[in-house]
Amino acid sequence: MAGSKQSRKIGDSQKSLPRQYPTMKLEEIMSMPVKEIRAKDSVLFLWTINAYLEQSYQVARAWGFKPSTMLVWNKTPKGIGLGGTFTLATEYLLFARSGTMKASKRIKGNWWHLPRESHSKKPALFRDMIVELFGDLPRIELFARSQTQGWDVFGNEVEGSIRLPMEIYDT
Repeated sequence: MAGSKQSRKIGDSQKSLPRQYPTMKLEEIMSMPVKEIRAKDSVLFLWTINAYLEQSYQVARAWGFKPSTMLVWNKTPKGIGLGGTFTLATEYLLFARSGTMKASKRIKGNWWHLPRESHSKKPALFRDMIVELFGDLPRIELFARSQTQGWDVFGNEVEGSIRLPMEIYDT
């Protein structure tokens, strides 16, 4: 995962910035026991960035979901931004299904222009939309960075309300 608040000079487009948090390999993410904790009829909203679009589909399928729609958060640019030929100002939220869970309504469009938040923080609009569409059902945020009322959380930056049986994350 890319990015930091460190400055980037014009012409530095090929250099990666230091990561601000530990990351996992694709195989480790795909092997997480999500199939074991999800309901037969459930939905997945999986955040990703441009460099990992293809892998997000692989993760969804490995977890037993069928990818459906890619939602787009168009962020207000800040400075020169990340990227090479094109500076990047979007993040993506893959919507995928397992079983026959139905939404309570349709949402017009699949992209939102919203202000950039602090590093890696996602707009509350997306969590609120999930609850609005699918109701007050059990839900979990994996790799959470903070507690959210009504959500179970799991991550290395938050006191989790759920523990996943994973050796790779316990190290």
